[in-house]
Amino acid sequence: MSGKIPLAGVIGSPIAHSKSPQIHGYWLKTLGLRGHYIPMDVAPADLEQALRTLPKMGFVGVNITIPHKEAVLEIADLVTDRATMIGAANTIIFRKDGKIHADNTDGYGFFENLRHNAPDWQPNSGPAAVLGAGGACRAVIASLLDAGVPEILLANRTRIRAEKLASDFGKRVTVFDWVKAGNMIDESKLVVNTTSLGMVDHPELRVPLDGLRSDMVVTDLVYNPLKTHLLAEAEQAGATTVDGLGMLLYQAVPGFERWFGIRPEVDDATRAAALR
Repeated sequence: MSGKIPLAGVIGSPIAHSKSPQIHGYWLKTLGLRGHYIPMDVAPADLEQALRTLPKMGFVGVNITIPHKEAVLEIADLVTDRATMIGAANTIIFRKDGKIHADNTDGYGFFENLRHNAPDWQPNSGPAAVLGAGGACRAVIASLLDAGVPEILLANRTRIRAEKLASDFGKRVTVFDWVKAGNMIDESKLVVNTTSLGMVDHPELRVPLDGLRSDMVVTDLVYNPLKTHLLAEAEQAGATTVDGLGMLLYQAVPGFERWFGIRPEVDDATRAAALR
């Protein structure tokens, strides 16, 4: 066995708020693995130099977060099809041949969170209403279409961004005006908020929610607070609700496995570690 202790981490700016060090640190400790996972605040101008230097310091890979998820695609030597389709990467593997490999596990994390926490939901049961049109939204739509959701109903405060996204993903995506988001919810079996609306220190999500029903699944990518206004209203309507923390936990699994050689489990103790 090599004497080197594998290093990984997360790169963003700012980065102090990231829960990833808690999650990976918990897995390293409970699985009894040698290794460290470190938060790194890297400015956009320094991103490429950092990514070229880290492997020489013993890093086996890193997570990438805001504002670098798109820019890293230009730096990576190899980019997976799914990262290309989403237009962003969140997981970097430093290969032994010196190449930088970029992937996106956000869609995987989103779908696994749904699968574990709303096991009765079937992708082919009906349309999904999706709010937002940012990078996380692209990952969500890619995973839903891949799973067989028949139609995505999409609304964003800036309609042109939603239309661009719809043109990238094809005719199974239908764009609604933001003011018609309530109508979109009426027609859906799954509701997904991919915006930052409802997050602590952000404005509330202000769309009509009287169309929420007990035969729906409602999930919010926001996890601070864990129970957003959207999830509270959905719970009140009898819908199945799925909070956003699970997506963060499940998207971390493939990277950890690639870097440290063991696939970790997402369980209640992992959630507790992330919330500490």
